[in-house]
Amino acid sequence: MWVIYETKELTKRLFKLPEQIQKKYKVWVEVVRYGGSENLRKFPGFHDEKLNGTLRNCRSSRLNIKYRVIYSEKKNIKEIIALEVTPHEY
Repeated sequence: MWVIYETKELTKRLFKLPEQIQKKYKVWVEVVRYGGSENLRKFPGFHDEKLNGTLRNCRSSRLNIKYRVIYSEKKNIKEIIALEVTPHEY
């Protein structure tokens, strides 16, 4: 079982997000808790991917067409740190 930590900024921002995104984020947390990012591959709707550039040590999962959760993963200690839920800019 994986441990999920949320940054202080993420916790504050979650309450301001649409209810639909809050629910999808809770589903994401449960999926990750029981298998890490490997478990997200079983759910193609999350479209989990590794990021490039300044966030190259992070991953991103799609909550809907606009919002993404950005997180980092430490596989050796089974720990996920959710950094932020942000609108994806096109």
